[in-house]
Amino acid sequence: MILLETPPPGRHSPAEDVQGILIGTMLVALGIQFLEASSLITGQIAGLALVISYLGIGSFGPVFFVINLPFYVFAVRQMGWVFTIKSFAAVVLMSTLAEALPLVMTIADLHPGVGAVLFGVSAGVGLLSLFRHGASLGGVGIVALFLQDRYGIKAGWVQLGFDLCVFAAALMLFAPDIVGWSLLGAAVLNIIMAINHRRDRYIARS
Repeated sequence: MILLETPPPGRHSPAEDVQGILIGTMLVALGIQFLEASSLITGQIAGLALVISYLGIGSFGPVFFVINLPFYVFAVRQMGWVFTIKSFAAVVLMSTLAEALPLVMTIADLHPGVGAVLFGVSAGVGLLSLFRHGASLGGVGIVALFLQDRYGIKAGWVQLGFDLCVFAAALMLFAPDIVGWSLLGAAVLNIIMAINHRRDRYIARS
């Protein structure tokens, strides 16, 4: 049976990819709950989806799914079909979990500083799991992985640079303390990525 075969060195078996993507999406979806409980935002496409949801235009899950669609064209051309399919599956799973978790759990009385750090850790480890299994949550993550695989630019620093631009724009919509705490969460996430996702260990292109 294929699920029992030993994968080649440096590769994951299909069963390992499935569990890695499931764990990764669960952790990121949990991180989104910490953000929403603290009324914080984040960067990248997830941040844009949160801002839209806070404005009452739609809920996070469906908005996150829709605004990720254009990035799949870039993913197919630059990263390959396997990466794109895995990323699409991860986005669908995360969007679904983000909508389902509030139905079964409630987070109350969460200080924004604690919420920011918990988000950064859970989402950072979740994204690390996705990246190591050849997937992403779309958007800027796809571009960041491409730049790391092609040019050796760390994905975490690419994402953090984009996030700084997002938070600068967010100052026009949110109070400075909300943006400040949100930036802390994004910094924790991207530092985890920059330190732990190394090009010489894992290459996302497939």
